[in-house]
Amino acid sequence: MTRGLVIGKFYPPHLGHSYIINYALEHSDEVVVLICDSPLYTIPATTRQDWLQRIHPRADVRIIPDIGKDDDSEAWAQHTIEFLGEAPDVVFSSEDYGITYAACMGCEHVMVDRKRTHVPISATRIRHNILKEWDFLDPIVKADLALRIDIVGAESTGTTTLAKSLAKAAHAPWVPEYGRLYSEAFLHTDHEWKDEEFVHIAKTQQALERAVAAASHGVIICDTNAFATSIWQERYMGHTTNDVAAVANTDKADLYIVTGDEIPFVQDGTRDGEHIRHSMHRRFVEELTKKDIPLTIIRGSRSERVKKAKQAMQNILAHADITKVYERQAAH
Repeated sequence: MTRGLVIGKFYPPHLGHSYIINYALEHSDEVVVLICDSPLYTIPATTRQDWLQRIHPRADVRIIPDIGKDDDSEAWAQHTIEFLGEAPDVVFSSEDYGITYAACMGCEHVMVDRKRTHVPISATRIRHNILKEWDFLDPIVKADLALRIDIVGAESTGTTTLAKSLAKAAHAPWVPEYGRLYSEAFLHTDHEWKDEEFVHIAKTQQALERAVAAASHGVIICDTNAFATSIWQERYMGHTTNDVAAVANTDKADLYIVTGDEIPFVQDGTRDGEHIRHSMHRRFVEELTKKDIPLTIIRGSRSERVKKAKQAMQNILAHADITKVYERQAAH
């Protein structure tokens, strides 16, 4: 029984990491993948663990505390043995430190793609420019890391029009509003809303986001999100439940665009009416200003709105740093 080991920060996991893990799985009976955890890392270790476990279901993916001694192979060897309860038979790595690290544990070392000829990438490069290196990420990771431009607002303020127009201008996919489709299904009935329906809408909206993000080139335009669902639950039910709030708190948002309420109201047969629109607009702005996420309010003609939205999005893309994004999410 050969026990293999792969260790790293996986910050974030990329196809180079997967190449090493797959090689280890092919040449070992069992493989443990250790993810180093530290308060300094803004992408949670549990998130990295979830990604890798889903990408490599045959591996045993665990989280090991980082001892803060990157250059001390002997200390890490002792820490690893104590953590695992025994030394592995072989360490698989693509770094020179792996040789000493394995020797200190009295086990074999196998160097895998040291020159990065099979997968020419590093996590450092991805952190510095995620969009440029996007193709080196697995779809499971892409689903979470894709940048979300969220367009929200009151009824008849042009959210869908702007979402489609911005997506076209940016050559990016857009995520439609599931809640609208769901509500239209009951348009000709005496349907009465229930709290659990808003949970369903919020979760389904996020599932749509993830599906589109996984197939994207790193940026998606979202016509609403789970946060907006929580605002609409408040509107229709008089409150936001903890279940909906919990879903909304897991939203990934990199930029919020709120559509202005200065344009003429259009009744399409499903809307409450203009009397509620202005108060809803104020409610969106009120709640979004509490978040540590970039926010811009877009007004003007359709072309002016698209131009302003595109500029706001470009400002976000110019500073796309996944570690900063997770810092914001953690603070929220």
